[in-house]
Amino acid sequence: MSNPTHPDPRPQPPEPPLPSDCCDSGCAVCVHDTYSEELQYYREQLKAWRARHPDADTGA
Repeated sequence: MSNPTHPDPRPQPPEPPLPSDCCDSGCAVCVHDTYSEELQYYREQLKAWRARHPDADTGA
């Protein structure tokens, strides 16, 4: 999704799953597994974005 005012927007963190999102039945791929993978991808993207924008704020 491109933004005409900022062509390289800061990555946004994934939404954490709600406690009720997990059924506790031992699914092969749990919502917590998916969230963990999305969080890792977000951290990698944020690190790359910060490298491209060294003057950007360093907040979360």
